[in-house]
Amino acid sequence: MTERSKIFEEMNDRSREVFRRVVEGYLETGGPVGSRTLSRTLSEKVSAATVRNVMQDLEYLGLLEAPHVSAGRIPTETGLRLFVDGLLEVENLTEDDREKIDTTMGGSGADVGEMLDRVGQALSGVTHGASLVLAPKHEAPIRHIEFVSLAPDRALVVLVFADGHVENRVFRPPVGQTPSSLREAANFLNAIAEGRTLSELRRAVATEIGQRRQELDDLARDMIENGMAVWDNEGDTNPRLIVRGRANLLQDSAEAADLERVRSLFDDLERKRDIAQFLELAEEGEGVRIFIGSENKLFSLSGSSLVVSPYMNADRKIVGAVGVIGPTRLNYGRIVPIVDYTAQLVGRLLSDQRQ
Repeated sequence: MTERSKIFEEMNDRSREVFRRVVEGYLETGGPVGSRTLSRTLSEKVSAATVRNVMQDLEYLGLLEAPHVSAGRIPTETGLRLFVDGLLEVENLTEDDREKIDTTMGGSGADVGEMLDRVGQALSGVTHGASLVLAPKHEAPIRHIEFVSLAPDRALVVLVFADGHVENRVFRPPVGQTPSSLREAANFLNAIAEGRTLSELRRAVATEIGQRRQELDDLARDMIENGMAVWDNEGDTNPRLIVRGRANLLQDSAEAADLERVRSLFDDLERKRDIAQFLELAEEGEGVRIFIGSENKLFSLSGSSLVVSPYMNADRKIVGAVGVIGPTRLNYGRIVPIVDYTAQLVGRLLSDQRQ
């Protein structure tokens, strides 16, 4: 039993109800909830003084805090996690939300990028938050690889896939690269690339370089290893992380602290670093996962919450993720089924495109 579970078990019915109503009030309004307000709504008729004592006990347990000098309380991150794990009632997806998602994503077109962009637009529109969609990597077998020098400090890798898809990615080559090192690197890769996907080639390259280190020119080896970085889409002109609905985060952010939090989050989203971790977050557990404040490794500095779910391709392999990010007072009960439904819908759409 975790420490949070022990705390929850030790709470009596009155403290649980006070705690639940404080959290629900905070999630609805974003503001502190006072003892006088609670005393009028509790199922048990008690005085405001009694409620105040219960709130002080909950504050001592680390579940509530007072944001100002006022008597009102809001939940801490620990309190929100306890609520999500033990008291959250997940709603059923409403027909209205389902229809909005289905309608927005119902456009024609075989381009996966356009389809996932519509997914992001739909998700942000329905939840009134910022949506994150991690697009799958192109996993068709590779037909040909070519390196092209653009400048002493810039090179281009051209990836031609068996299904006709072509990707051009710019990266920083090793210092002193020559036309011969470019050719040697390309010849080495093409000799082992045919029939392999990027993921498979990445593993094969590591093995081959280890076995044939003496045969490869140092510059060619560096070229291959530097080029591998862009295979994870660093600096890709078509970024795998699609962010929509940033403007929604500015609503109801009148206080300076809220605006600073949103600015910090915008900076994180603009950099789009560590997007592979976004997928790792979704892969760590089945279905929808909720990360609150500092639990969220990617956006912890902004104190935001993330509701995220992976989606699968036709082979039941996790290839991407969808999520909603916003303040900690997200309406988790409503957003969880929306994210879950959207992830399942994306998986079906991707599977349909392969048929």
